[in-house]
Amino acid sequence: MIKNLLITGGAGFIGSNFVEYFVQKHPEIRVINLDLLTYAGSLENLKDIPNDANYVFIKGNIRDSALLKEIFEKYEIDSVLHFAAESHVDNSIVNPNAFVKTNVGGTFNLLHNAYLAWFDAPHCCKKTKESHRFYHISTDEVFGSLGESGKFNEDSPYAPNSPYAASKASSDFLVRSFHKTYGLNTLLTNCSNNYGPKQHGEKLIPTVIRKALNGENIPTYGDGLNVRDWLFVGDHVLAIEKVLFSDFFGAHFVIGGNCEKKNLDLIKEICALLDAEIPREDGLSYASQITFVEDRAGHDRRYAIDGSKIARELGFKPKESFESGIKKTLQWYLEKHREEF
Repeated sequence: MIKNLLITGGAGFIGSNFVEYFVQKHPEIRVINLDLLTYAGSLENLKDIPNDANYVFIKGNIRDSALLKEIFEKYEIDSVLHFAAESHVDNSIVNPNAFVKTNVGGTFNLLHNAYLAWFDAPHCCKKTKESHRFYHISTDEVFGSLGESGKFNEDSPYAPNSPYAASKASSDFLVRSFHKTYGLNTLLTNCSNNYGPKQHGEKLIPTVIRKALNGENIPTYGDGLNVRDWLFVGDHVLAIEKVLFSDFFGAHFVIGGNCEKKNLDLIKEICALLDAEIPREDGLSYASQITFVEDRAGHDRRYAIDGSKIARELGFKPKESFESGIKKTLQWYLEKHREEF
């Protein structure tokens, strides 16, 4: 039974969407939200959370082992949901060191402190802590790049191609090792590209919206034909909730949106929605702003997800189509745009 849940990175994109949903859905569970509030995390993302007795925010770094020890003891943490990560591939190419420190070192600190708080020795839980759990959120990028056919599943080999993907793969392996060596009850999911409200402006969809509305070139890597599977963040939140309350310890699930799209097609769809919502004064389509730029180094060609395991074992299937999800996303960013300009 979960009573005190430590969430890391709960002020970021996926984390804040989850926290907002979970705090209101589960008032019987105390949520301790630990976030360093770097450029990708903001308290603005949490402004709609009621000032409830079951929610605590702590500004801090998952690389701070002493802080983690204090949090585990003070709040009697029985479950960890680990979102916190450096996640932008372009940034990982420029500054891979930060990704290794946070995604690998930070994950290790969390795992080690959970083990020390919950175990007397390997595979020997402290009394009443047998059901304590550690849930690690990861990415499909750890599997590398697909050809024109096939999909990633839970048996796909790891083949990360960017420093970001490699750091997440490393953290996945650490999670596996703590389950195998120490007996930690671990849960692990690898999700496809998320989109929706509260996503940082550096990501593709918010970048397209912002550049279009500002009359700037919309940068498109290479030939624009790289394929991604898109998962609405609200659907991801529901999948995470199902996994969190499950007992598939030591296993993992891949989570996708059943929505493969070429980047160029995605950008054109957003431009068409903007054309209908806020037409340009000159009558041209926002698609006229699309500009092809030099491709990202090591750019994976295609990702796709086979979500049959999580559908079969936990009954999860995405509720949102891309059409419904992107309209909700666009409306959120248009409102944000109006507030800023």
